[in-house]
Amino acid sequence: MMIVGLTGSIGMGKSTVAGMFREFGVPVFDADAVVHQLQGPQGILLPAIEAAFPGTTSVRGVDRAKLGSQVFGDDIALERLERIVHPAVAEKRADFLAANANAPMVIFDIPLLFEKGGDAGVAAVIVVSASPESQRERVLARPGMTSEKFENILARQIPDPEKCARADYVIDTGTSHDVTRARVRQVIACLASQEGR
Repeated sequence: MMIVGLTGSIGMGKSTVAGMFREFGVPVFDADAVVHQLQGPQGILLPAIEAAFPGTTSVRGVDRAKLGSQVFGDDIALERLERIVHPAVAEKRADFLAANANAPMVIFDIPLLFEKGGDAGVAAVIVVSASPESQRERVLARPGMTSEKFENILARQIPDPEKCARADYVIDTGTSHDVTRARVRQVIACLASQEGR
C-alpha cells in the first residue's frame, strides 16, 4: 500500500480535493474529521479535555470557541491539548489502515503534515494551493473567523510557497472544479505508475 500525504494551508481547498480523491475511489483518512468526532457529542476525549480545560465541554461535545479561547496564542496550553488528542488520532489512523489493507493507495489528509514531521512517514506529498487573495477571501468568509485568528493560524503554518517547493505534487484550486478534478486524476495516475515501479 502506498501512503500519500495531502496537506495545504488553511483555506486552500484541501477538503474539496480530498473529496475528489474519494470520488476516484482512493480511501482518505481525514485527521480533522476524526478530531471533530473524538470531541463531538459522547466523544471519547471529552472527559480528558474537560479535566485539562474546565468549562469547555458539554453534552454537545467540545465548545470550540471556549476551548479556542483557552489555547489561542498559548503554546503550553496547545501542547497540553495535543497530548490528549494526538494518541487518539493515531489509534483511529491505525484502524483506518487495517480497514483499507487491500487498497493500493490511501491518502492521509493532515493539515500540519510538514509542521509536525508527518511527511517523513509517507511515500509522496501532495500540496493543495491557491493564490493568497483566494485564501484570505475563503477563510474570512468562515463563521467566527477574524483577521487576527487568520494571522495567528498562518503564523503556525509553513508558508505556502515553501510547502509547494517541498511537495511531490501541487494541486491548484484557484481554477474551476473541472480543471482541479482533472489534475487530481492526473496525480492519481502518476502515483499509480510510481507504485508499479
